[in-house]
Order: sequence, then structure tokens, then C-alpha cells
Amino acid sequence: MKILVVGGGGREHAIVMKLAESPKVDALYCAPGNGGIAKYAQCFPVKATDIDGMVKLAKELAVDLVFVAPDDPLVLGMADAMQAEGFMTFGPKKNAAILEGSKVFSKELMQKYHIPTAEYRVFDDPKAAEAYLKDKNEYPTVIKADGLALGKGVVIAQNEKEAFDAIASIMEDKIFGESGSQIVIEEFLTGPEVSVLSFTDGKTVKPMVSSMDHKRALDGDQGLNTGGMGTVAPNPYYTADIAQQCMDTIFLPTIRAMQEEGRPFTGCLYFGLMLTPKGPKVIEYNCRFGDPETQVVLPLLDTDLVDIMLAIWNGTLDQLDIRWKNGCAACVVMASGGYPKKYVTGLPISGLDENGQTANCFVYHAGTKLDDETFLTAGGRVLGVTATGPRLTNALSHAYEAAEKISFEKLHKRSDIGLRALKALAEKE
Repeated sequence: MKILVVGGGGREHAIVMKLAESPKVDALYCAPGNGGIAKYAQCFPVKATDIDGMVKLAKELAVDLVFVAPDDPLVLGMADAMQAEGFMTFGPKKNAAILEGSKVFSKELMQKYHIPTAEYRVFDDPKAAEAYLKDKNEYPTVIKADGLALGKGVVIAQNEKEAFDAIASIMEDKIFGESGSQIVIEEFLTGPEVSVLSFTDGKTVKPMVSSMDHKRALDGDQGLNTGGMGTVAPNPYYTADIAQQCMDTIFLPTIRAMQEEGRPFTGCLYFGLMLTPKGPKVIEYNCRFGDPETQVVLPLLDTDLVDIMLAIWNGTLDQLDIRWKNGCAACVVMASGGYPKKYVTGLPISGLDENGQTANCFVYHAGTKLDDETFLTAGGRVLGVTATGPRLTNALSHAYEAAEKISFEKLHKRSDIGLRALKALAEKE
């Protein structure tokens, strides 16, 4: 099979590396790709959101399947455009990707079908939003831009000033463009967070190994929200009992709700969950593999990813036994100094071999480019150093050991990835 992967970050690198393991894959392409991906797949400079350009490329390459990995092309309808030209695709159609494309849509769906989530109100007028907050006067409170915002469209406001500032920057200054035309104001939920990616063909849902993201830029979960500074899998808070509860109250009801709405969801559905004192609740849905969750989940997958994609395409996921490796995985993100705000790019990276890798680990490239044979930084999140091991302590020590050997100017990484998970494991014992 010839496969084209759309996207160019760490998640796409993890997908390419997993597909490269399959004996069924004859050729791998990626667009736009990056410096690290270029060592495992042929890359083409087509933007992930350029639907016409990507369809043209898929035709030229005569691929068998197109894997649309990022959220924005899915929300724009790339899967629909590919299918209209006869290509097999992995990723939901536009009318299903709205689950991530509009927070208002997803909240209303959950309300209609009684899927547990935080209480909320929707506003399209900043003044009305301010009046509601004044009246309610409960903090912290959560303010979300309706549309896509690169994982940064959520503000947890600790007081009225922070809340009003967030409303002004989202709705008036339009820092996320039209994504901020509407906002959702939600109650603040407490409890451990869990990310569960799942495979679904629109009828059956098969969850992957759970994971724990570390969103804040600085140690101790301080600093600004980022796209994610590191992950571990599995998440120790996600027990077998909670998994069953999530399946019964969240996963299957969501899949059935989308079916009911005439928007069957196929591909990877990501459930961002909060395990509250009143049971699991949905914080958000994503219509694709998460980043950096993919970087710890896929290394633990033991079933051929191509077989899973074909089962989803054919609607036979219920007949496939998806197997996972025993053990744990940990990913440490190496970011440009200043991320998620301003940062410098084009800095040479040392400590990688000719394939952009290092011994005993996977190094997933998120923001790199290849200049001759030198890897340069080309984004906020540069690399995700991932290791697996029989226990989480092994995976973490291998990942940090490898990360120590890699360097570039102004490098920033957190030194406490996985500490929360280790604490939870210690409490269990």
C-alpha cells in the first residue's frame, strides 16, 4: 500500500514511524512533513490545510490511503474531498469533525444526549458574558473559544479581572480569529485529567492505552498553557472500573449520538476527561490523535496500524482484536526557549544521529527542518523524546537520559514529567 500522511509535527512523525513497521506498506509520503519525518517518508511542501493541493498530490502519487492527522484540515473537510476523488481515508468527515471544530456544538450534543460534562453557558456578546460572570461570581472559571485555537483556546481564570481579560482578548481582540466569535463559559472541574484516544468506525469504539498530558510550560504545572510538554502512558488514575464507566456513560453514548445526528464519526476520537468526585466528565473532544499523546500511545500498539485503518474503513472494527504491549511509555518535549510565546528558530540541534534519532529511544520531530544534513529548530515544540520500559520509572529515566544528550541554544524542557503519575502509583501500592 502507498500511504500519504497529512501534517508535519511530532504526532505525524509517530504515525509515520508506526506505519513504517507494517509489512503492508510499500511507500510512505508525508506533506508537509519535517526534518525527522523526511528520513522515513518522502516529504512534499504542501500545506496541511491546502485541500486542493493535497488532493492533487494524492492523485500524482496514486496513493491507496490518505491519513489526515491534524484537526484543521479535518474540520475544513479534507476527508470529504479525498473520498470524493475515490481515496480511502483515515479521519472523520467535516460534519463529524465539528465535534472538535465547535465547542458550542460539542457541549450542546452532550447536553442533548446526557453525556456528563461541566455546566456551561454560550455567549456571542462580550458584555453579556461579563454580566453573567459578575452575577455568578465563582472562581476559578473556564473560558473557551468556540473554534480551533491550536490547543491554546482555553483560559482558566482565577478572578474577575483574568476572566474579563480573556473575554476581551478572545472576542474583541480576536487573538484566535473567527474561532473566538462565540465563547463557552464552564464550571471549573477538579480531579485527575485523563486522555483516552480511541479507534472507531462509527459503530464500535475501541479505546487505546490511556495517557496523561502535561500542558503547562513550567515545572509544577505552572506557567502558560501549551500544546503539551510531555506525556506518560498508561495513566495510573484510569483504572479498569473507571474505563468501564467511561465506556458506558461517555464513549458509546458519544458514538451513538453522532450516529443519531447523521454525523457518523470514523477515525480517532480523543476523549479529554476529568475524573471528578462525581464520576468521569468530558472536558473536550478532539477529532484526531492528540499531540503529544500519540507519541506515547502508538509505541505501545502491537497490532498493525494498517489493519486497524482498513477495519475502520470497512466498518468491521468489531471483528478486530487490537493488542497492546505490556509496559509504559514516557515522552519529554524539548521546546524552544520562550515557547508558547515568542521564540527563535533555525538553531542547529546536536546529539542526534543521521536519522535524527538517539540510542534506546524514539525521537519524534515536531518542529525541525533538515538543512543539508543538519537538523535545525523550526517550531515551538521541537522534539519529543520517547522511551518505553516495563515500568514507568524505567521509561522516564531512559527518556530523560536521552534528552540530556540532545541540545540546542535556548532549549527548554520540564524536569518533572511523570511525577504526578509516579505519585499516583505510589499511593496505589
